[in-house]
Amino acid sequence: MLTLLAKLFKALNSESSPRQIALAIALGMIIGLTPTVSLHNLVVLFIAFIVRVNLSAFFVAIAGFSLLSLGLSPLFASVGESLLASASLADLWQSFYQSNVLKLAHFHNTLTLGSLVSALILFIPLALISQYLIVRYRHHVKAFIEKFKIIQALKGSRFYRIYLSITNTGAA
Repeated sequence: MLTLLAKLFKALNSESSPRQIALAIALGMIIGLTPTVSLHNLVVLFIAFIVRVNLSAFFVAIAGFSLLSLGLSPLFASVGESLLASASLADLWQSFYQSNVLKLAHFHNTLTLGSLVSALILFIPLALISQYLIVRYRHHVKAFIEKFKIIQALKGSRFYRIYLSITNTGAA
């Protein structure tokens, strides 16, 4: 748990743009909220590796949203059930299930469908809110913490220079 928090703070304080970190969090949310072994998770993982995102933030988001999904699973299952039981969408689900590729997507599973639809609805708002919060963090919280004398003393120490040379993070 502490390792995940350390990775999150490392990503927040890194040279990565807030947009890259926010996109990583939003993509990690999709994988974290939905069942792990799904076709759409392979697509999201492929996108995360192709598009330039902060992978530390991506994996931290997966872990965090996986924990959150444990409590939200009944809600996701009810969303999926209402979508699958909708008479107006019956032809769509039938055509999906008759396609070999879409059959692998497990859209017939209420939890998979409900969590994917919920994650897709939350994707853009989460990306925008995350980007805003990261910018605010960097301008206010990080700047406030760096004003402390003990932080300045630690950054001026030989130990900190050795740490930077080992981790290859450059000046923070």
